[in-house]
Amino acid sequence: MKVNIYTDGAARGNPNGPGGYGCVLQYTDKNGVLHEREFSQGYIKTTNNRMELMAAIVGLEALTRPCEVELYSDSKYVVDAFNQHWIDGWIKKGWKRGKNEPVKNIELWQRLLKAKAPHQVRFHWVKGHDGHEMNERCDQLATSAADGQNLIEDQA
Repeated sequence: MKVNIYTDGAARGNPNGPGGYGCVLQYTDKNGVLHEREFSQGYIKTTNNRMELMAAIVGLEALTRPCEVELYSDSKYVVDAFNQHWIDGWIKKGWKRGKNEPVKNIELWQRLLKAKAPHQVRFHWVKGHDGHEMNERCDQLATSAADGQNLIEDQA
């Protein structure tokens, strides 16, 4: 089965303030019917890249069988980590980067690798706020979650 996953993180302009992510799974069933599943979550005291990671994780973890996945993110950092094989390098260096600096959010990267493992996943960068319909929709989900009353602190 082929699945498109569209993600967005919204840090609300303040890395120490509330933020949220949005994620939409879109797929067509064997009868040709288009389906969508939406996820959104509220966060506090986190960063945009962390929320993009969470959005990708939640989307991939929602898949119950191996799929061909096209994952769209407006985080160039997340997309480049896979497309330019940064993760391979980080693992070989003991999760270090650049001038031997530790990689942030190792637990989330490992969780994403585990969620990705059963699938064929291609990562695509979608420039944020460029009018891409699903990217804008995910941005709305993320903003809605961030503005909600049930903010959940990131325990990952």
